[in-house]
Amino acid sequence: MTPSDAVAHLSPHHWARANRLLIRKALAEFAHERLLTPRATGDGGYAVLGDDGRTRYTFTAVLRALDHWQIDADSITRHRDGDELPLAALDFFIEMQKSLHLSEEILPVYLEEISSTLSGTCYKLAKPQVTAADLARSGFQDIEAGMTEGHPCFVANNGRLGFGIHEYHAYAPEAASPVRLVWLAAHRSRAAFTAGAGIDYEPFLREELGEETVERFHGVLRARDLDPGDYLLIPVHPWQWWNKLSVTFAAEVARGHLVCLGEGDDEYLAQQSIRTFFNTTSPGKHYVKTALSVINMGFMRGLSAAYMEATPAINDWLAQLIDNDPVLRSTGVSIIRERAAVGYRHLEYEAATDRHSPYRKMLAALWRESPVPRLAQGESLATMASLVHVDHEGASFAGALIERSGLAPAQWLRRYLEAYYTPLLHSFYAYDLVYMPHGENVVLVLRDGVVERAVYKDIAEEIAVMDPDAVLPPAVERVRVDVPEDMKLLSVFTDVFDCFFRFLAANLAAEGILPEDDFWRTVAEVTRDYQRSVPELAEKFERYDLFAPEFALSCLNRLQLRDNRQMVDLTDPSGALQLVGTLRNPLAGR
Repeated sequence: MTPSDAVAHLSPHHWARANRLLIRKALAEFAHERLLTPRATGDGGYAVLGDDGRTRYTFTAVLRALDHWQIDADSITRHRDGDELPLAALDFFIEMQKSLHLSEEILPVYLEEISSTLSGTCYKLAKPQVTAADLARSGFQDIEAGMTEGHPCFVANNGRLGFGIHEYHAYAPEAASPVRLVWLAAHRSRAAFTAGAGIDYEPFLREELGEETVERFHGVLRARDLDPGDYLLIPVHPWQWWNKLSVTFAAEVARGHLVCLGEGDDEYLAQQSIRTFFNTTSPGKHYVKTALSVINMGFMRGLSAAYMEATPAINDWLAQLIDNDPVLRSTGVSIIRERAAVGYRHLEYEAATDRHSPYRKMLAALWRESPVPRLAQGESLATMASLVHVDHEGASFAGALIERSGLAPAQWLRRYLEAYYTPLLHSFYAYDLVYMPHGENVVLVLRDGVVERAVYKDIAEEIAVMDPDAVLPPAVERVRVDVPEDMKLLSVFTDVFDCFFRFLAANLAAEGILPEDDFWRTVAEVTRDYQRSVPELAEKFERYDLFAPEFALSCLNRLQLRDNRQMVDLTDPSGALQLVGTLRNPLAGR
């Protein structure tokens, strides 16, 4: 690829469209989070003023449940002093800097994330356009690479600060380029391997890598008069090796604490989470999640060696809890366990930093089960993020699945809710256990377009137990969090209702597939059905009322606008929340 070929997607036409789409999302989500206040113009439209009082954005929109602004992208115009100006996203954020509470320090970095997000959109626009109907009949990884929007709430959701354009083409999930991981040998004096029950290091690695590859890697060590028994093997994202470890960990390489063994033989595809890889050579093998010192959507995407140590035990604990609970078993829900983890401690950087430092999160990896071996005949997989995907013609992936299923839309929705939503409710009410169940963290098992069951993933870093008196094994104690009583149910109201159902309901309504009222009535019915099935939890249902008139509005973009490098301390998830007023609960009175 020549330097000019690498930016061929950045054409004026694609750039203009990408800017229009991003400004549409910015207006919609910032209005939802009450950073911007659209005013009715009297002609059925709305207007938002810039900080200078002279710049004016106008548009048409449908205002839906949960204060969701469904804006017509093609209706947006920008005027100043009577003159119409082209839509330019970078100008938009400068014009709205005070309204968005963007500090002088954060603004240029945020603009860089917006630029990267726009570039990614141009790349997707330049690809051959696939209809939602065709995507609904595609394979698991084709669907994964076919997503065009990223996180539905975050405006700057494809920052990936650190990737050059050639690395974007190599490692972005939408590029769908095969990747071979780099493998390092890490001296056991500074590295640790932990695994779930029944897993031992040597046979596990030989099964993952293959005997021939393991022997080749051991040969590299022996050629340097090093004993393979003194080392642990760690898979590394190629970007991390070339851009970080080979320089930042130069002392470790020079002293033989780290030895580069070369690339593995299997090919992988990057997933939506960008640092997780699916094995396309052997789809039944484990995913590999790697450390990646790239800023993306409010976090440096590293992996902590210290955090990795308890990961397999937390996964085993949750898997056993699900297996032992008849309600959860009846839904078919499962997790794909993070079965093994390996981490490397750079002692000098540890001595110089606190536990939050990105320097402590540069070299670790984990292996997560693949959902492929569990599929029955006729079943297929799709990331749940696909349900809110909308194609270039305005057709939704969820709508295409409904069409393919032959079910009435409300019946299809009920099947999905019973598979995905009911297990979340029971986990919360029975165990004070919550997940981070957004679209990228759930895999759906489909049969002829119908959701059969849900598979939760990304467990150890995302789950939390909010009961201070819960009896947890010592290795699992890390997942206990202290959350105020009045904020516990936000795990459902925010993560499920506001950050996912809000978009799914709006898309289905816009297409004329399922009216919003029918969507939320179905959610209410499934909620009531669950509550009737476990009357012993009646007191909990009353204490944490899913049918309350309103709930607090928790704002995600406000977090990123405040600090786009470390939005939240994962050990204190409620401490950093940005709560602004309330939303009317669409289940209220049903």
